[in-house]
Amino acid sequence: MAQQYGDTATAQYSGDTATMTAPGSAAPDSDATTTQRYEEARAAAHRAMSNVTIVPDQLPLPTATTEPITDPDLLAYRGFKFGAAFFGWLISIAMSVLLLAAAAAAAVGTAEVLDYSRADAEAQPGAAGITAASVVVLMVTLAFFTGGYIAGRLARFDGGRQGFGVWMLALLFSVLAAGAGAFGNSQYGWLDDLNRPDVALSNDTLAMGGIVAAAALVVLALLFAILGGKAGQRYHDKIDTLLD
Repeated sequence: MAQQYGDTATAQYSGDTATMTAPGSAAPDSDATTTQRYEEARAAAHRAMSNVTIVPDQLPLPTATTEPITDPDLLAYRGFKFGAAFFGWLISIAMSVLLLAAAAAAAVGTAEVLDYSRADAEAQPGAAGITAASVVVLMVTLAFFTGGYIAGRLARFDGGRQGFGVWMLALLFSVLAAGAGAFGNSQYGWLDDLNRPDVALSNDTLAMGGIVAAAALVVLALLFAILGGKAGQRYHDKIDTLLD
């Protein structure tokens, strides 16, 4: 279809091809040029639409897989704190003394009530030794839980590390004390009096029982010190949750 108004050009549309024919011009050349430009324009528009990217208006909210946003100023307060671990260790030593004294007093009172004499203990040395070792391990474990809790409360952050620090300090001082005791024993023979013939247990049995009790004490003290540190930190976490 073609329409002409005065000196205006004649436009012809055929399918997806548009041609512009002006009066007095060659129609075939003009049609080819216009068709080529139209195809180039379509190709450019297609490339532009395929490269379009959608920019979100706001950043996505953090999910469970993304790390929480932490204030850089708070990072200086995180990590292991020697002061908190040291005072937690002091509390654990004090609690060990108090709990062992209380357990000893309770044992004496129970023996008086049940009429449990030394002869009864010598008659069953294995049971008496296991009971005494279990009570000692339990009391020291509770003491380390208390020390870890104090360290976690003092440091506020990373309670597990503070509890581990309490245990490490205790282990370090225990090794130093054991080394000093071994040196003193080599010079003065302090442990010679411990080899008493009235104890109805062999030295090998006593040594094996001591090793088992020491290993249980070390493992349980470490576990409960870390748990105590986390419990001390949880106190501050609850307050932060309420403040938020």
